[in-house]
Amino acid sequence: MAILGNLVCKDPKLVEAKDFFFSGLHIAGNTTNAAGSKVTPVFASQLPGLNTLGISMARVDIAPWGVNPPHSHPRATEVFTVLEGTLEVGFITSNPENRHFSKVLHKGDVFVFPIGLIHYQRNIGHDNVIAIAALSSQNPGAITIGNAVFGATPEIASEVLIKAFQLEKNAINYLQSKF
Repeated sequence: MAILGNLVCKDPKLVEAKDFFFSGLHIAGNTTNAAGSKVTPVFASQLPGLNTLGISMARVDIAPWGVNPPHSHPRATEVFTVLEGTLEVGFITSNPENRHFSKVLHKGDVFVFPIGLIHYQRNIGHDNVIAIAALSSQNPGAITIGNAVFGATPEIASEVLIKAFQLEKNAINYLQSKF
């Protein structure tokens, strides 16, 4: 029995059609949260037939003026396709340039987020955004920057964050309380 990532490969004699089927991308994600967005993943953990294939996808719902916060996928490039709505997307290149590439997308537009780079989506319209993200990994991972830095368990020492972000201790404490 082979193990890929954290998933065990199924004995081929035990594989069934249901291992290659997922239903649910037609259901709108609940965007009544602080960010105003919901990502519905279809990774190997939701669709076992993806295991070892190196691909996955997700539905992304973003309410008017909501965001899919800055995040990265350490193991995947993302191809993002807008099905409904208008949004701004962007990514930042790595140090030392830290160049910000952004674009406004409309229905039918496609944008690529290179592997590992911090990126975001922001609904700039008055209607809900629905998009599909295709990813070049069965388990792309997601590191949401705010959650990772200010919501780590155990916490990152305030002294580290004060120097890193050049903020007062009370600002760091406030940000940590939010995550």
